[in-house]
Amino acid sequence: MNAPKLLLVEDDPALSELLEYRFNNEGYNVRTTADGDEALLMAAEDSPDLVILDWMIEGTSGIEVCRRLRRDKETAHVPIIMLTAREAEDDRIRGLETGADDYLTKPFSPRELLARVSAVMRRIRPALAGETIEVGDISLDPVAHKVRRRGNTLQLGPTEYRLLKFFMESPGRVFSRNQLLDGVWGTESDIELRTVDVHIRRLRKAIEIDGAKDPIRTVRSAGYSLEAG
Repeated sequence: MNAPKLLLVEDDPALSELLEYRFNNEGYNVRTTADGDEALLMAAEDSPDLVILDWMIEGTSGIEVCRRLRRDKETAHVPIIMLTAREAEDDRIRGLETGADDYLTKPFSPRELLARVSAVMRRIRPALAGETIEVGDISLDPVAHKVRRRGNTLQLGPTEYRLLKFFMESPGRVFSRNQLLDGVWGTESDIELRTVDVHIRRLRKAIEIDGAKDPIRTVRSAGYSLEAG
């Protein structure tokens, strides 16, 4: 299996050097930059498997880098862990609402960051390697484009398949309609938001089997998520 590609965006030279050293030792292929504009270019040239992103950086801010990565269909699925000296709850919420998957406040232990990155990579690695993804009683083979649930092969349309795969790559995470629209249809799509609800209903029907509960959870005023159990 190829080394996971990690993009580290941090403007503290000492911290950047330390983290680069630690992640290289753990088998990651690390690229670093202290500049938000350069980070966007690097991500566009070679999409990373995960981004560690400081909030306060040179050029384009970390929060705006996060927002742009989420808007680009090539990087919309890439996990982002934000680093920041900001401790206010409003700032943490803003970072998560912008699309960050996790949030670590400075000062922090490099071991804790390593553990969080490892947890994210264990979750997404099957999809990156073309291996079968399993969430609860649903399995998805991205190579054969087949979905099974409790031994039953499910018939999904192409959009429902992409929607399910998107959910299964981040089980338990709540996605807004806008995030689903960007991640599944792409930022250049002119699909209306209510179309997302239509395809959610179709997906629910396609994966429904007798005796099994609906794994897609509707979160009022927030969006949808796929639950593992």
